[in-house]
Amino acid sequence: MSNPAGADPQLLERLREVQQRFQGVNDSLASPDLVQNLDRLKVLGQERAELEPVVRAADELLGLVEEYEGAVELLHDASDQELREMAGEEVVSLEARIESLGAAARLLLIPKDPLDDRAAVVEIRAGTGGDEAGMFAKDLFRMYQRVTEREGWTIELMSLSEGIPGSIKEVIFTIRGKGVYGRLRYESGVHRVQRVPETESQGRIHTSAATVAVLPEADEVDLSIDPKDLRYDVFRSSGPGGQSVNTTDSAVRITHIPSGLVVSCQDEKSQHKNKAKALKVLRSRLLDQRIAEQEADRSRQRRAQVGTGDRSAKIRTYNFPQSRVTDHRIKLTVHNLDEVLDGALNELIEALRLADQEERLQGDAE
Repeated sequence: MSNPAGADPQLLERLREVQQRFQGVNDSLASPDLVQNLDRLKVLGQERAELEPVVRAADELLGLVEEYEGAVELLHDASDQELREMAGEEVVSLEARIESLGAAARLLLIPKDPLDDRAAVVEIRAGTGGDEAGMFAKDLFRMYQRVTEREGWTIELMSLSEGIPGSIKEVIFTIRGKGVYGRLRYESGVHRVQRVPETESQGRIHTSAATVAVLPEADEVDLSIDPKDLRYDVFRSSGPGGQSVNTTDSAVRITHIPSGLVVSCQDEKSQHKNKAKALKVLRSRLLDQRIAEQEADRSRQRRAQVGTGDRSAKIRTYNFPQSRVTDHRIKLTVHNLDEVLDGALNELIEALRLADQEERLQGDAE
């Protein structure tokens, strides 16, 4: 049997296994007894939907491989020169198509992260750079607001702590919509800005930073929190500069004793609503912590920490004088800073997703 370029025998074998599994799922779905087990019906229906695009690619690719084998046989056995030339051209054409479709099929075989369709809890905090870092944090907040508008998602403010006018110390918000966490998860890390602050009289460029954490929104089924592990404190909400904006103890601080995680929420006037929001954030942080621990346990470290949620090093620089945005993980630079800050993140996000997929493919091949 001929092996065309781009047709990895292991890939073809995996695709044949998917075809067999797809047939098995179809046979199970056709069973009259299945109507008695609605949970099983739902599981099989979801599996069939996930397998269908892979099977379509498998059918096409394996069909091309059969055509290739026929063309190679004709090339070797034909006595007519013109026929051999036609067969040779067909072999070259089929090899190119097989290589292209094989690459697409490999991507389809990568297991989808079940968290990709979750809502995302996004936390932005001003880092080094004083007031300028707070202004940059507000710029980042606006950037993700504009991304939300462009994508047709929705945003819910969870907590906001302002600094001087035009700046933010910390903001936490939840973005909901199709595939939100899967697209925004690569935003986690230290974002650095290089520009001349408005308060800089000498025109010198300053470097400031803000941290972004993108967490998958956690459901109660994801992890259970023992109420005995939580300590609640209530206090009065305060606005910029510390002035009181509420005469009741409506703000809530929750401490998760085992992990030491602390979450505060004072955005709502109701203590009950603040408590509910703070619990949501705490649950998402605990889930993110668990994911990070699982990532750390893996023997293979992904290149440049793409997709691992590592917060320890700068991931992106926004250079205003050169209108340049550089993502250091994939060494990609674009020169449309204004558009990026206006929410045009697709080019960066897609490049990061592709790099992540390629790394995962290399890991599967090891």
